[in-house]
Amino acid sequence: MVEQVSVFLENKPGHLAQMARTLADADINMRALMVADTQDFGVARVICDRPRAAKAHLEGEGFGVSITSVVAVEMPDRPGGLADVLETLGAQGVNVEYAYAFVEPGAEAAVDIFKVDDDRAAAVLEAAGLRVYVPEDLYELDSPV
Repeated sequence: MVEQVSVFLENKPGHLAQMARTLADADINMRALMVADTQDFGVARVICDRPRAAKAHLEGEGFGVSITSVVAVEMPDRPGGLADVLETLGAQGVNVEYAYAFVEPGAEAAVDIFKVDDDRAAAVLEAAGLRVYVPEDLYELDSPV
């Protein structure tokens, strides 16, 4: 499992920009970002290069922040790649609560991030021959600032 930074934001102009600037000013690089919103608030989910430092810096600026464990899996960057991964999880009764992906320039595979309700997810994916990332594959192991 890898660490994802979840940031709670009021749904008002400039709040997402403030979050991004806080991370930038702390020299923290976002690798993936997903934002879900309602009328009043949103949640930004971030994979970054120093998740614990990100949490500390954001909390220092008054943001509500949590660290969530998620599964990061390498997925073939081709039509049907995501369907194959999701079918693998579904066949073993693993539910996906939410997901997002990123592809690095020049890469032949995407990285899918899954929030799941079952601790078996990584083992299920590995048994299917998929590469499940460990934290060191995506970011520095850091400690709070």
